[in-house]
Amino acid sequence: MPYLCDRPQKPKSHLTLVLAHGAGAPMDSEFMTCMARLLNDRGISVVRFEFPYMAERRESGKKRPPNRMPELMKSFYAAVEHCGGPQLCVVGGKSMGGRVASMLLADGAVQAAVSLGYPFHPTGKPDNLRKDHWGAIEAPWLIVQGTRDPMGKREEVEGYELPSSALVKWLDDGDHDFKPRKASGLTQSQHWVQAADWVSEFIVGLS
Repeated sequence: MPYLCDRPQKPKSHLTLVLAHGAGAPMDSEFMTCMARLLNDRGISVVRFEFPYMAERRESGKKRPPNRMPELMKSFYAAVEHCGGPQLCVVGGKSMGGRVASMLLADGAVQAAVSLGYPFHPTGKPDNLRKDHWGAIEAPWLIVQGTRDPMGKREEVEGYELPSSALVKWLDDGDHDFKPRKASGLTQSQHWVQAADWVSEFIVGLS
């Protein structure tokens, strides 16, 4: 399984964030690369990896659909073991990767999780809520979400019964990639920086 390891010169936590990509973009996408760099700047170690279907796509050049959830979870947990085990790691991910991280949290396999743009439901299908595992989540779970994310807007999410251990942080006017509209006066870069601030504070707080 391919890995990218980003280690800060002056770590602020003994914990490593094992960061998974979303369904359609690899571990070295602009979002993943910038987030790893921003977290490194804040003293957080980050290890990125790729699920089997994405690693196959990198080798073959052919698009493949994501693996089924059991295989995604198995691959994620293998990455955690590669990085020293649950006691030394926090799991996180972009979109689908953040959903898989929350599944590991529900299984009690990890100590904390971070979801960057959680896909609460498929775009245009708000009734298809991905919540079956929420009741099993007791450990800390940070969700960073754009207020107009088509997979979970603020007015929708605030009506959900999330676990009491879940902390949702909102990025004003952000979409699924945290990009705001120009009229907002905000920028995607600002939102990425804010997201990195929240994630680093969350991880340092666990140390």
